[in-house]
Amino acid sequence: MPKFKDVVEKWRKTPENKFKQKDRELCIQIGSACIDQGESAKVLDFIKEEKNQGIVRALGLGLLQPLVKEILKRKQNPVHCEAAVTHLVQVCKPKEVFDNLFGQLEDCDPGFIGETVIVLLPHLQTVLLQLGDGCWGPCVGAVLKVAQRQVARLPVPYTRQQEKSDTHGLCKCCAVLLDFLRPFVVEVKTGASKKGAASATKGPANDRLREDIVKFCMLSLREPLLQAILQDPSSPFWTFATGIMAILTEIHKPLPELLFNQPMRRGDEFISKASSDSEESRACLAYLLFVQLIAMETFPAIFSPVYLLQRNMEYVNLLSARKDEAWLTKGLDLCEKSLERVEGCSLPVEILELRSFYTVPQNLVQIMTVCPMKHLQTKALHVFQLFIDKLNGEAKHRFFRCMMKTSHHAGVEGHVIKNIKNQVDPAKCGQVSCWFSGEHLLSLLQMAVCVPKGVETDLLHGMDRVMESLNLLRFLLIKEKEKSSSKSMWAELCKLAASYLKILRVCLSMSRSYYGAELKTLKENQKNKAKERREARKMKKPVREINVKDEKLSDMSEMEQHQVLQCAMVTFDLMDSLTVRIEELTEDRVAREP
Repeated sequence: MPKFKDVVEKWRKTPENKFKQKDRELCIQIGSACIDQGESAKVLDFIKEEKNQGIVRALGLGLLQPLVKEILKRKQNPVHCEAAVTHLVQVCKPKEVFDNLFGQLEDCDPGFIGETVIVLLPHLQTVLLQLGDGCWGPCVGAVLKVAQRQVARLPVPYTRQQEKSDTHGLCKCCAVLLDFLRPFVVEVKTGASKKGAASATKGPANDRLREDIVKFCMLSLREPLLQAILQDPSSPFWTFATGIMAILTEIHKPLPELLFNQPMRRGDEFISKASSDSEESRACLAYLLFVQLIAMETFPAIFSPVYLLQRNMEYVNLLSARKDEAWLTKGLDLCEKSLERVEGCSLPVEILELRSFYTVPQNLVQIMTVCPMKHLQTKALHVFQLFIDKLNGEAKHRFFRCMMKTSHHAGVEGHVIKNIKNQVDPAKCGQVSCWFSGEHLLSLLQMAVCVPKGVETDLLHGMDRVMESLNLLRFLLIKEKEKSSSKSMWAELCKLAASYLKILRVCLSMSRSYYGAELKTLKENQKNKAKERREARKMKKPVREINVKDEKLSDMSEMEQHQVLQCAMVTFDLMDSLTVRIEELTEDRVAREP
């Protein structure tokens, strides 16, 4: 390789437009060798020396890539490399610098995604400002698209501690992206406020820039914000979310159009179809707006709570159907806040005909019964009850019938039956609706007070439903006992009770016998535990399995098995006492009737 000083002296004598490809390759070769040997300060001195500026403008572009790679490695202090890149960006031709940096951003190493975005975006902003607003339309959009795609590949921190450590640089990337956008947002706002022929010539370019920024904001709402935990105002993701929402409002993109595809006001030249934005992005937008109240002051107050609930339920359905904790949490929170704004007992039965008002309760049931996270189960149950509380009498009646047919879960059915009892109790509901009396009530009771699987019903598995059914039947019998004007209702209740208790007695006898035998066996096994373990190791014989509410007793410890079986026997005794009380109520009135 020729001596560096000799090469430089030769280059200084060469006009800028006379350099050849081999000169560019030699410059890259010499510069890369210096950088690899830890002599980046030497490269910086060469680049900054006034005599070499013609050489730098002609050949310096090739040094950008090795300099950026050295910055990303951070094996040593990168201050000289950073200064060299900054100088090259200012000196070389802006369009060529943009192409070079953009290519590095597009093809960045998967192991250095965060670092690449953090390093390159400030320089790309500088180059774009040098190029002028005439090139912003296509170039800014391209940078935002690629940067967002790269950032979306980074894992989202799950805890506050992970956010602070920011191992993959996602939090810093969010801050850098907001800084990158700032001058272009200002340009869009300025262009929108200007009037006349001068602004008319820039109109299409300005509109394209606005569209690209809005598209980036909507994509960012999905990734990473939809996956992020947005509870702490000091979180970098909260700052990013606030910045995104501020940009959307500042560039005159009406939030109702983004959320609900509302038509924009006449006279607004910029019309973007909300359908082009992803449903997931709008779901996150609704969460930030209605749950965290970010930018809520810019949202018009003309929409009724019921209308907002109808539109938000579409997003709740989308979020609650997923299995990711972040999505489920946002869906449950959005549903809760949307329901809280609605007056109690006001939602009409027609609203249940909307698809989302059918699927969201089904999703809530899945979370309550299948989700392994207890806090989400509890939250889903709370939202489920809140939804019931907002329905009027007729809507509650239809909803209860639907859930009794579709839930296929004793716990959920028990909760619905408990709500039926609340609706016939004036102390709980105030005035009893006509939909929970007479023939309407009897039609519900025929679904609630029954044993769907007959004598084969496992009462340990279905104890929630059975106990609530017995409590409901007992309450109605006490309520109707003294009503001399309701003989037909009393007769129907007695008929229903007789058929129900007949089957339940058989189920109780079989269940008590079966689980009593299991409990006895378990106690014997505990006494001979050492012997049983030795035999199990020799025979490799599995322990007998008993299904209990989608769990298996064999998956429990012996103590847990004992507690479950003991609880079952106590519950069977309670069921037995309730059946006796119901029989006494029916016999007592019959005895007193003339």
